[in-house]
Amino acid sequence: MTLRVLALLLCALPFYAQQVQLPTEKRLTLDAARLIAGAIEAEAKKNNWIVTFVVMDAGGHPILLHRMDGCQLGSIELATRKARAAIVYKRETKVFEERMASGQMATLAFPDVFPSEGGVPVEIDGALIGSVGVSGVTSAQDGQLAKAGIAALLKALR
Repeated sequence: MTLRVLALLLCALPFYAQQVQLPTEKRLTLDAARLIAGAIEAEAKKNNWIVTFVVMDAGGHPILLHRMDGCQLGSIELATRKARAAIVYKRETKVFEERMASGQMATLAFPDVFPSEGGVPVEIDGALIGSVGVSGVTSAQDGQLAKAGIAALLKALR
């Protein structure tokens, strides 16, 4: 009886092994981050805005950080926190700004939240592959720049 059960298990083992597949993930590369950065900088210069921006991978680690000449030092941390919040919560940081504006102060209790527009997740085919954070002008302008960078990447991937 034991040999029969063992034989059945051994016959089933290849079946189970064939059913396991690892996902193929898209990732932001340094070249992709540079493309995003180029679009953000071009849009900022077009509007005479001086900003700092960061492009992060899906784990919330910086791939590229760029501070334009003359941008305040505080924008380094702000852009980084915006990008990280966009990764952690898989949504634009504008959502948290809107919640705060509507009086939902409990939003501040969320870890890693940053309630100011300018952090935007980068999604490809429904998968989160990174984020962009921008700081230096108004929060709406920061958001505009982040979206311009992501739009440039999506256009290049078509």
